Amino acid sequence: MTIGGPGDSRPSKNHHRDAVRTKAKRFREEQKKKDRRNRVALRGGLTAVGVAIAAVIVVVIINSIPPVGPGPANMASDGVLISEGMAPVTTSALQPEAKPIPSEPDATGTVADIRVYADYLCTFCSEFEAANSEQISQWVTTGAATVEIHPVSILTHKSSGTKYSLRAANAAACVANYAPENFYDFNAILFQKQPKEGTAGHDDAAIKGLVKDAGVNEGVSKINECIDDTTFKSWVIASTDRALSGPLPNTEVEAITGTPTVLVNGKQYVGALDDPKEFAAFVLQSAGETYSTSTPTPKPAPAE
Repeated sequence: MTIGGPGDSRPSKNHHRDAVRTKAKRFREEQKKKDRRNRVALRGGLTAVGVAIAAVIVVVIINSIPPVGPGPANMASDGVLISEGMAPVTTSALQPEAKPIPSEPDATGTVADIRVYADYLCTFCSEFEAANSEQISQWVTTGAATVEIHPVSILTHKSSGTKYSLRAANAAACVANYAPENFYDFNAILFQKQPKEGTAGHDDAAIKGLVKDAGVNEGVSKINECIDDTTFKSWVIASTDRALSGPLPNTEVEAITGTPTVLVNGKQYVGALDDPKEFAAFVLQSAGETYSTSTPTPKPAPAE
């Protein structure tokens, strides 16, 4: 009899095969655990990177937004009030969140109180300005009227993305702040050189050129910097919102619903914007009962 025949080797081979299978299974399980750990670590790393990038973006955005500063000087009522001799009434700048201080109409009732809310991209505003600017200037020069001009920007999105309406109103506020005596002329020239609605409008360099054309000599560098930085952007947006939401002071008109909104002694003018005779008649009608014969009286412009 031979000890250790062929049949005795099978248990050994089966045992070896089972051992290999067990080892392979254990290896696969360890590999799966390792893969899971790697995936978790990768996701965690990506999340951390995402959070870091988001934090950087937030910091950049915050740093790029200038803090809300005070409004322009000489516009405490949200407008520039121009009185006898074309002299602007000077006022201090309003601090952020401060409420506008409405200007007081002439207490004697002998001076017409004209208020104009206008957008520098508004074609109808340009028509009114072209027809009536000269005679309004004559009335104010002689003391027969005051005029208060409120720049608003309700057409900001009508200039191919350049926000011309907002930039022009900001420029007007810059001039009011640094060269108020030139405000009326700058206001007029913005309408004389008005771009068409829907176009890009004037760039900042062109607006600076209009500042010079308006006769500004002092404070030009500060005005140019104010235009570049859109210093009064927040104020323009806030004052426009106030005009649209109301109430409008010294009138029963609750708020502007479009531009131009023209008020004379609190009454809204709804006549032809390009007819100076009709507007002059409205001024006389609105203020005639309170006028004294000893004071200057607005006269209709002569026929062309």
